[in-house]
Amino acid sequence: MKRPLQLRLLFSATILAQLFVVTGGFAQTKHPVVNKPVPALIVPMDTVPAIINHTVENGVVKFSSVLRPLRQIAGAPEPFYSYFWEFGDGQFSFEKEPQHIYLDTLKHDVRLFATNSYDDGKRPPTRPKPLKPGSSRPILAANKLTPEQQFFKSGGSVEMKTNCMPKPGDDMMLLLGYRNKPENGVASLNGTLSLLYNDKEFNKDNFELAEARTYHNEKKASLDKYGTIAALKLSNNQPFYAAINGPNTPEADNVVFDAEGTALIKEKMLAYRKNESWKFENLKSGEEKFIFLNLKTTPEMIKDTNAVVKLTGMFIPDNPLAVTEFFTIELQIVASHDPNKMMLKNSRMNFRFTGKNKKLTYKVRFQNTGKGPAKKVDVGVAIAEILDKGSIEILDSKPKLILSKDAYANQSCLDTVSVADSMHFVFKNIYLPGMQQKGVKDADSTMGFIEYKIGFKAKPKKLPFKSGAAIVFDKNEPIYTNRATGRYKMGLSPGIIAGYGFPFKNGNTPFSGQKNITFGVSLAPYAPHRYYWQVELYASSFAEKEYLVNRMPGNDRIVPIVVDGRQQEARLKYADSLVRVKVITINIVPIQMRYNLNKYVGAGIGTLVSFNIDEQSTPSKQGQFELLKATGTAEPVTLKKSFDKISKSFNDFQNTLFTDVQVGKVHVGPSIGFRYLYTLQGSNNRLITYLTWKF
Repeated sequence: MKRPLQLRLLFSATILAQLFVVTGGFAQTKHPVVNKPVPALIVPMDTVPAIINHTVENGVVKFSSVLRPLRQIAGAPEPFYSYFWEFGDGQFSFEKEPQHIYLDTLKHDVRLFATNSYDDGKRPPTRPKPLKPGSSRPILAANKLTPEQQFFKSGGSVEMKTNCMPKPGDDMMLLLGYRNKPENGVASLNGTLSLLYNDKEFNKDNFELAEARTYHNEKKASLDKYGTIAALKLSNNQPFYAAINGPNTPEADNVVFDAEGTALIKEKMLAYRKNESWKFENLKSGEEKFIFLNLKTTPEMIKDTNAVVKLTGMFIPDNPLAVTEFFTIELQIVASHDPNKMMLKNSRMNFRFTGKNKKLTYKVRFQNTGKGPAKKVDVGVAIAEILDKGSIEILDSKPKLILSKDAYANQSCLDTVSVADSMHFVFKNIYLPGMQQKGVKDADSTMGFIEYKIGFKAKPKKLPFKSGAAIVFDKNEPIYTNRATGRYKMGLSPGIIAGYGFPFKNGNTPFSGQKNITFGVSLAPYAPHRYYWQVELYASSFAEKEYLVNRMPGNDRIVPIVVDGRQQEARLKYADSLVRVKVITINIVPIQMRYNLNKYVGAGIGTLVSFNIDEQSTPSKQGQFELLKATGTAEPVTLKKSFDKISKSFNDFQNTLFTDVQVGKVHVGPSIGFRYLYTLQGSNNRLITYLTWKF
């Protein structure tokens, strides 16, 4: 079949570009003047879109593609492409060169999403290809799928599948399928289909819905945050209310809606920040339909390639005889599109609830990418030192096998072998097809996994821990997966402080030598193991104390004074100006770095800002006299006069440096501390001992 001119030009340009890659670009030549090499031309092959070719024979359209050459990552297995075709009529295929039958002669946009595994480049861009199948009619009336190619493998009414794991910066196609199961016993079904995404476990959104392509007149709907479906106006102008509110029919009072499904909808909605919904109608018994969703990873997408994000699909029928169903898919964020992966579910844990009884769930995925079947797959997993191999519990596997201890001779089985610091899960006597094997069309049949639980030996340290896997197909070289890392959320640990100050005497500096009592609170990460930051806020109350402001010599002047109600003469020795002060200060520790040497000893250094929130000052005058008597002797007399009290607030700001040591349960619990403080204003220094309790 002759190709259009534009396609031929694009095809020629692509082939030429591929030759540049194979040969390393234009060969270097010598400049005629300076006789120096001219650099080779580098062609940006990653920008070349996939070219879709097709032929039509007896109404059957056969598809093939031209993709840029793969560039193998050093040390990795042979690279390969995986394929996802969208035929533009609501049907799809994951085969390399699929065949499809169109049931009409309309124009359809065909798309190919090719994913490159073990390749160091970007995925080929997708460009829709308009296609009109023509007027010839097929011999077969419909596209038939083998049991291995069936989409609804979990047996539910809703299921999802992606063309790849999400990679930051890449698009991802999500296929959202729904059906009216014959066992529902409903000839025709109306309802709502919803997608929940951007789980609240992460602070920022991971996906944006770029486009939703529907092919069966699905209409947009909406759910509020409680899962209630908004009323929609349909073609007959009758309002629709989904099963969560009961059917909108005169018989509604005689029907009991799915109360359990309603509660689950609300629960699921609370776990996600965003949702999209579509109303579907007249879904026949046994009929399957699909919505194609183009999800873009956001710039803020978490870059942790150990993180697992979730997407949930909800099938909410109007008819209460058909139950509400859910399907959740777990996707590991990846740095490259490799089929052999190790995943730790809920890899960011709350350390407060982590201990010997805490169980972790690991899943190791593998895929036979070879040209023949594998009869044995050995998945060797390195177990972190803090984990207890003896607590391993197998949850699931693919292929689904019985344990070798329960198997007869040569039966397909799963064996577990403990070696040093690793555990081997060995799939024996199986048949796992290879992706490049002749006759294999379903990529899912080439994949397997082992999922297991494992516990801690004891309460671990708050440090990351890693596990990895090596996968051996038959007697081939091992393929190493990523390293699944377990981390702990920071968590917050509030604390209380009660202290007592032992000051050092420093001349007449204000508050020098004055004792004080301290009460306050602290905030730090929960149970930190090494360096961490801590902030504090507390109040200190200084004991009331009188200070000498000024002393004026009396020079033995003779002055009249009143003693015992009688005026007498006395010799003035000196006159003092005094002030009695009572102060309450606020102390803020905005910066403090601490380090726990072990579970029982910690040290810290930081700065403290303080100011008076209440200062009560009572000035007074005091004179020292010698009372002159007729006998010629002198009797010492002290006279004092107080003045009105003066109140001040929010004054006397001071900066203080400190260092301290804590002894006790410095991670969580009670401890005693000793803190030395040096105030820059006035060169005042003091020592505080305090009790603190971190929760």
